[in-house]
Amino acid sequence: MSDITQLTLKKTVDGIKNKDFSEKELNEAFFKKIESQNSKLNIFLSQKINTTGIPVAIKDIIITKDIPTTAGSKILENFIPPYNATVIEKLIENGVSVIGKTNCDEFAMGSSGENSAYGPTLNPWDITKVPGGSSSGSAAAVAADLCVFSLGTDTGGSIRQPASLSGVVGLKPSYGRVSRYGSIAMASSLDQIGPFTKCVEDARLVLEWISGGDKYDSNCKNEKFLSSKKLTNLKNIKIGVPKEYFGKGLDEGVKKVINSALKKMEDLGAEIVEVSLPNTKYAVAVYYIIMSSEVSSNLARFDGIRYGKDRDKFGAEVKRRIMLGTFSLASGYYDAYFTKAAKVRNLIKQDFDRVFQKINVIVGPVSPTVAWNLGDKVNDPLKMYLSDAYTIPASLAGIPGLSVPCGFSEGLPVGLQILGKQFDEDIVLAVGEVYESYTSWKEEKPKI
Repeated sequence: MSDITQLTLKKTVDGIKNKDFSEKELNEAFFKKIESQNSKLNIFLSQKINTTGIPVAIKDIIITKDIPTTAGSKILENFIPPYNATVIEKLIENGVSVIGKTNCDEFAMGSSGENSAYGPTLNPWDITKVPGGSSSGSAAAVAADLCVFSLGTDTGGSIRQPASLSGVVGLKPSYGRVSRYGSIAMASSLDQIGPFTKCVEDARLVLEWISGGDKYDSNCKNEKFLSSKKLTNLKNIKIGVPKEYFGKGLDEGVKKVINSALKKMEDLGAEIVEVSLPNTKYAVAVYYIIMSSEVSSNLARFDGIRYGKDRDKFGAEVKRRIMLGTFSLASGYYDAYFTKAAKVRNLIKQDFDRVFQKINVIVGPVSPTVAWNLGDKVNDPLKMYLSDAYTIPASLAGIPGLSVPCGFSEGLPVGLQILGKQFDEDIVLAVGEVYESYTSWKEEKPKI
C-alpha cells in the first residue's frame, strides 16, 4: 500500500518491525496529512511536532504531560499538565507517541461535537454533518486516517456513538477495566477510557496495552486484559436482540441495516433470540439525573482560584448540567430524584444480568439515526439526549460495548452495537471480529 496512513495498527507494527518504513517516515506521512486536512475538519486542537513511535491521537480530556489539555473548554485554555494519565504511560511503554489532542464536547458533555469551545468537529464522510460526540475528534481522526488509532472516553456512549456516525470501530471497556487516573472527571461512576480503531483486532490490542490497575484508581481491576478467545464462525453463540431497541424512534434506514447485519450473523451460525430489557425506557432519565449530579460535584473544583479561568467561561451545556445536578442533590429533592434514579439504575443492571444468563452477547443499533446536519439539534437538548438512548443502558450497567461498521443509510455509516457481561470483552471482541471478517465495511473510506 502506498499510503501508510491507511494501515491498521497491527500492520503498522509489522511494517516497522520488517523495516518496510521507519517511524520517522510514518510520522511524517501523518503530519503531512494532518496539515492538509485539519483546517477542513477541525479535529486537532494541538499537535506535537517531531514525534517518534506509533502516532496516536488523544481526546483532549485525557491528561498529557507538557501538551495542552483543554477538555474542549475555554476555562482550561492554557493548561499544560505536569504529568501523564495512566493510559498515556501505558501506551508509551508500548512504543506509542501522542501526535496530537483531539477536539471534543466541553468536559465531554454532548452527543455531536458541537459543544466544544473551539468550534465543532466535522464528519469526514460529509462535512455538513456531525461526527457524533463527545469524542468527536478522536472518531473523526481515525475515519480520516490522521492517526493509527485514538483514545476517547465513554460516559453514556461517547465512544460507541461517534464510532457509529463516523464509520470506525469503537470500544467502551467494562467500568473498572481501564484506569481513569488522568481523565478529567465528568461522571466518576460512568466514565471509561477506550479506543477508536480501524478494525476489531486493533481494538483488542489497544485494550491489552491500556488495561490494568494503578494505585490511583481504586475502582480499577488490577489485572491486564489478555485476549484468549478467537472464533472462526458464530456457531454455538446465542445473540440476544432486545425488543426495546427496535421500537419508536429507530430510523427505518438504520433498522434495515441492523437487521441485515443480524441476518449475516445468523448465516454465520449464531442463534438469534429476542430478549427484553424492560427498564430500558427509564435509562435516559436515570442517566441524566446521575450523570448531572456527579458533574455538579466534579466541576466544583473549577473555581478560578487554584487553576483554570473564571466560571463564566463554562459553556451553556456545562452550565445546564451543573444546574440540573445541583437541583437533583438539593435537600428536599435528593430522595425524589437521585435516590430513585440510583435504585432504577440497579434494576437496569439486573435486566442485563438476567438476560446474560441465557445468551452470550446482546446485539442492536448504536444510534437511532445516522449523522445529522450541523445545528439540527443544538437548540433542542432533549432531542440531542435521546440520540444516546441505545448506548446509555450499558454505561449504567458498567458492561463492555463495541461499535462495528455494518453498512450505510443515506450514504452515511451505521454501527452495530455488541454488548457483553462485565469484564467479558473477550467474547464481545471475538463476535465483532467474526462479523467484520465476513463483511467489507471496514474497507470503506470517506472521500474527503
